[in-house]
Amino acid sequence: GREGGRGGGGEGERRPSVHPSMASSANSSNPPSASASKTKTKKKHFVSQKVSVFRAGNPLLSVFMWGVNHSINELNHVPAPVMLLPDDFKANSKIKVNNHLFNKENLPSNFKFKEYCPQVFRNLRERFGVDDLDYQISLTRHAPYSECNVRSSMLFHRSYDRRHVIKQISSEDVADMHSFLSDYHQYVVNCHGNTLLPQFLGMYRLSADSEDTYMLVMRNVFSHRLTIHRKYDLKGSLVSREASDKEKVKELPTLKDMDFLNVNQKLFVEQSEKALFMEKMRRDVEFLTRLKIMDYSLLLGIHEVWRPDGDEEEEERPRLGMGAGTGTGTGGSPTAAVTAATPAGSSATGTGTGTGEEDYNNLGLMPHMYGQSPESQGPLFCKGPGLGDGLSVLDVYAMHSSDCSPRNEVYFMGLIDILTQYDTKKKAAHAAKTVKHGAGAEISTVNPEQYAKRFMDFIANIFA
Repeated sequence: GREGGRGGGGEGERRPSVHPSMASSANSSNPPSASASKTKTKKKHFVSQKVSVFRAGNPLLSVFMWGVNHSINELNHVPAPVMLLPDDFKANSKIKVNNHLFNKENLPSNFKFKEYCPQVFRNLRERFGVDDLDYQISLTRHAPYSECNVRSSMLFHRSYDRRHVIKQISSEDVADMHSFLSDYHQYVVNCHGNTLLPQFLGMYRLSADSEDTYMLVMRNVFSHRLTIHRKYDLKGSLVSREASDKEKVKELPTLKDMDFLNVNQKLFVEQSEKALFMEKMRRDVEFLTRLKIMDYSLLLGIHEVWRPDGDEEEEERPRLGMGAGTGTGTGGSPTAAVTAATPAGSSATGTGTGTGEEDYNNLGLMPHMYGQSPESQGPLFCKGPGLGDGLSVLDVYAMHSSDCSPRNEVYFMGLIDILTQYDTKKKAAHAAKTVKHGAGAEISTVNPEQYAKRFMDFIANIFA
């Protein structure tokens, strides 16, 4: 891909000298209440050090936070294109930093940050109703926290507000994403963002100490505020699809197909809601099958409304509305956090209205209506089809149990792991499993058409 692609930030950009050591000087030129001004202020108006230095226990996460902040600031200076061009799907922006002065205890002395297809992901964020300022704050205001997927040995991170999942991926995944991205974008355009597919929001490479790490940012399928009490990864296969004893003793184990069947688990939803869900699923699975993609899962999380500890646990965690964040030790507006971390010579031009965070909390409204397609904006907490009291429209993967359900529950369901194509490795694995289990066995590695049919049949039967 070309360097310094549209939406730049590369070595060839108009401000190639952007440097972390200059970020501290930017702090002194931006008062907490200003969204994009450079007005000098007195020292007492400094935003706290915690916000501005991208402090994370892992230096790579500090680089990630610095890079996302820089990237969004740069995009703010570039008008969104009227339409995306083929070159936008190959473009990237890079910046190389020799860091000797600023925040040495958190950032490496030398690092590089690369954003893939910046204009494409910018457009996807817009189509998924994710405001860039909200995205920036979510990923940079505080360090994401880490989780490890034992099966794949890949790290997952969640943003501090739990709105985003940051998945560490391989260079092969990056290549797969590039080959998939144009079709994916067109599909999102055609369905107006109304899909159960993962909502891909950004893809990055971080380079430090001669090592490259790749990160893919997605919307969290689960709620940012409701506790998940049971979790399933469903593929529609019955072979080797039971959680291990080691997994089952975890506080929130990832259960599988056999576990779902063994406890006679069922989802109780209105027939109209089930029909809409299955139609959306059918459309998504047909799209994946056309691209010869398989091995995807339905991620299912169940929040048990009737459990008294659910909301009490959540009350202990600050509820952080993007674009109207509640206090996290810094006070001030959410724009202040971004402004404080803006490199010299650039600014964060968000669309904040200057309304105090308490005002938004009292109104139950969000300034950017994050988390929904632009065609369907509404209040943050509401009643409606598939939504219950206290269920946020940010929870785009949510469905409330029906009135006839034996238990009051909220279900969160989305497709995950959609980058596996039926290539030679899968064909070899299929041949090996056929030898082991027999030609008619319910093995997980089949061809894409077989996989899709088996998957759809299984999902249709998870409902009561």
